[in-house]
Amino acid sequence: MIGTLVESLTAAASDDSLRAVHLRGAGDDFCAGSDWVAANDPGGQRPRTGDLVRRVPHAAHRVIELVAGIQLPVVCSVRGWAVGFGCNLALAADFTVAADDAVFWEPFLDRGFSPDSGSTWLVPRLVGLARARRMLLLGEKVSGDDAADWGLIHQSVSGPDLDRAAEELVARLASGPTAAIGLAKQAMNFGQHATLGQSLNQELFNLELSCRTGDFKEGLEAFRRRRDPDFRGR
Repeated sequence: MIGTLVESLTAAASDDSLRAVHLRGAGDDFCAGSDWVAANDPGGQRPRTGDLVRRVPHAAHRVIELVAGIQLPVVCSVRGWAVGFGCNLALAADFTVAADDAVFWEPFLDRGFSPDSGSTWLVPRLVGLARARRMLLLGEKVSGDDAADWGLIHQSVSGPDLDRAAEELVARLASGPTAAIGLAKQAMNFGQHATLGQSLNQELFNLELSCRTGDFKEGLEAFRRRRDPDFRGR
């Protein structure tokens, strides 16, 4: 699954015909995480540090980087369990919509190893250190409703309404100026580790790029004619 995600997201990043990305699980649960039992020696011997590092799921980390960095809006819809890597995959999206009874869980320390797949970067930035400690150090499970209340995700809805709510959000984003949306996403990611002055300079650079797009011209024309814009994402 992870290899397929890497391939699909890499292809999406270079496909000018795409306007948005929608991630969702195929079954009752969004994603149960990486299989660390299968990844380690079933013989019961304690792995050496070098062996363990070689087994770290680098492809999973690449997926998180692609979701966070792709210059397309990414919506994730979650029902059932989102565990470990699956939880962080959902949190890396720009917008995550979950069923109210979905469960977000970071079980790494319960299994005896330190958190991975971007959890220590994503969770504190979304909900602050106090709640991040509850999730990462205590392994507390967070429902879809609580995740929305905390600001961990964008929205929680009743289970039967999940597909409709997510698809409406995808359609809304896809009909927007997606080239400018991608630049805004890139600038917000940059701002996580930049000074105010650096972020202002990045905004000026992105503004110049977005003003060269057809969507910029369309937005001005629609404003002049007092009609809704017809953005094309370029």
